[in-house]
Amino acid sequence: MSDLASSLRRAEEVLPPDVFAYFAAGAGAERTLARQEQAWDDVLLRPRVLRDVSATSPATHVLGQPVASPVLVAPTAAHRLAHPDGEVGVARGAKAAGSLLVLSMRASTRVEEVAAAAGPFWQQIYVLQDRGVTDEIARRAAAAGAKALVVTVDTPRVARKRAGFPATLPRTGIVEALDHRDVADPRLMQAADVGPRDLERLAESTGLPIVAKGVLTAEAARDCVAAGASAVIVSTHGGRQLDGVVPAPLALPEVATAVGAHVEVYVDGGVRTGSHVVKALALGARAVLVGRPVIWALATDGSDGVRTLLDALTSEVEESLALAGCRSCSDVGPDLVRR
Repeated sequence: MSDLASSLRRAEEVLPPDVFAYFAAGAGAERTLARQEQAWDDVLLRPRVLRDVSATSPATHVLGQPVASPVLVAPTAAHRLAHPDGEVGVARGAKAAGSLLVLSMRASTRVEEVAAAAGPFWQQIYVLQDRGVTDEIARRAAAAGAKALVVTVDTPRVARKRAGFPATLPRTGIVEALDHRDVADPRLMQAADVGPRDLERLAESTGLPIVAKGVLTAEAARDCVAAGASAVIVSTHGGRQLDGVVPAPLALPEVATAVGAHVEVYVDGGVRTGSHVVKALALGARAVLVGRPVIWALATDGSDGVRTLLDALTSEVEESLALAGCRSCSDVGPDLVRR
């Protein structure tokens, strides 16, 4: 979006250097991180003409939940590093914009406190070596009103990055077990043996739909759906896991073709403009998730910044739909893009 570059610059000015680096860094040599936005730019639109677009709407539904546009808030950790209001500020901004928040398991605020300020929200889950902590988070999120569990499946271990944890991490976690962010405690590290049974167990124990986050191939998507996932997110983890993976817009059509007839497909990674969003819809996504731009907006303007960002992206989506000859998100089809 037009103000994103200035928002990034202002966030770098106001955040401590180690905090900014923590949010901005990618894994390895950051090849995936560097390619994400360009990969969306490289997808070209083929607009329709002679269509009545006098009334257009970017509104859609995700797992039956109405949202103002197909732009959702991706899960990112420790928002209180960026602003004192933390996840509560993001929740308020997302609610005001008619969006949906995916709350990180590594949040810096209790799930119940976030839920009290939020509109519709989903809870992101890592399967930890201590499954009991994982299950506690899932149960508490369900009790607080989460509408789905977003289980991240691409992190059997955390990839190395040029920037590690900041010197001061928020001392309050989403549940008590995560309060101190003891990165040396193996019980609280991601489990390397995550399997289908973990998805099945979480669905059974909470009654919530499961969204599998971090698939980049048809095979992975089919495995997640076979394990009971109600939706999948095509994701490079913001370029923060395996470096050098296929960019999201190149992976998305394969995944959508494989499972899109059975479950909803979403995408994240480098989506920055309304035209990127329309391209994602044309490639088979129902919605996109945006991560770092939300952090920059929170850091500079709190919840108002988050609302302004999401409102602006929604406006850009509506404009892009109209200029592409579409009246709604459901009008977008694969004919609209050339790759």
